[in-house]
Amino acid sequence: MKTNDTLNVFYDNRHVGTLAMTNSHKVAFQYSEEWLRNGFSISPFSLPPEKKVFVPSESCFDGLFGVFADSLPDNWGRLLLSRLLKERNISMDLITVLDRLAIVGSSGMGALEYRPEMSIAPKTDEDNLDELAEQCRSILNTEYSDKLDELFYLGGSSGGARPKILTEIDGTDWIIKFPAHVDSKDAGKMEYDYSVCAKACGILMPETKLFLSKNCKGYFGVTRFDRTDEDGKKKKRHMLTAAALLELDYTQPSLDYNSLMKLTKILTGNNTSDMEGMFRIMCFNVFAHNRDDHSKNFSFLYDEDENQWHLSPAYDLTYSSTYYGEHTTTVDGNGKNPGEKELLSVGRKAGMKEADCMKIIHLIRDCVNEMLEEYIAKGLSH
Repeated sequence: MKTNDTLNVFYDNRHVGTLAMTNSHKVAFQYSEEWLRNGFSISPFSLPPEKKVFVPSESCFDGLFGVFADSLPDNWGRLLLSRLLKERNISMDLITVLDRLAIVGSSGMGALEYRPEMSIAPKTDEDNLDELAEQCRSILNTEYSDKLDELFYLGGSSGGARPKILTEIDGTDWIIKFPAHVDSKDAGKMEYDYSVCAKACGILMPETKLFLSKNCKGYFGVTRFDRTDEDGKKKKRHMLTAAALLELDYTQPSLDYNSLMKLTKILTGNNTSDMEGMFRIMCFNVFAHNRDDHSKNFSFLYDEDENQWHLSPAYDLTYSSTYYGEHTTTVDGNGKNPGEKELLSVGRKAGMKEADCMKIIHLIRDCVNEMLEEYIAKGLSH
């Protein structure tokens, strides 16, 4: 299998720049002349639009800058890739990080595309969700699956740890999730109920839906906010996670909501709705016991027409714990049992008015207590 030493990065069919593997196994990046004339910074803190070769100083993304690491699949996609390569008698050790980006090609999350693409799975139209969920379970249990090609085509470029597929239904792009081996079989129903509650809390959410199943209460589906439909033409939106923006290892607790509020303030130009949006997500995560609030679970979208960054709609909101029992992102330094005091402190340090903060805190607390009490009580009793 031929490996890549260089790879071209594209956005909306415009050449952004070139990635190249260095002798130190870090991946250098240089903007194209065309992009420097007409483009924007694809990663505001790490890659300003300058004519130079950028080399990452950190190595938490396998030698990549965070913006490109965001294009790579997380645990589920990596597992599928590993199984698929093994089936083809190709060692994962021979696959470089540039090869993995080439395999993602034009199918990654966000708007960046990588050329030349490296295709390893044929296109499929498989749409039986129960069958796909069963095949995901087989793979998670290290069993054989005769649907490996289909699963990789449908979900091999997705982020997150849970099995999922990326699919189009009636012209709309959806992500549909299946239970992981640590989940209850009705995890989809719970995440759907959490999404309904989040909307009631005033949190910006994509459209969500519970897809029917004969085997459980349903599979959680959410529309992709990195895809838009403009005058009947689909367009990809450039997206960055907080992990990518700050070059942070999302697997390690390294962030506080004070920093996330500061990031939101700087990136969006202190946009009121974005600041309030981040504050609402923090409050929801605290009251709804979503402790897997790591730095890849917060994202920002770039609006090229406005030349402006905005907080993305919220995602991955569900009951979750961590192996160390605390929030991955601390709340004013408290990850174990943050409450109103810490939430208010974060809001005030970000420049929000105390009365506005308390109004949001109480609204979300009451909403969560009313709509999600069953899940939280059940989770805490385990």
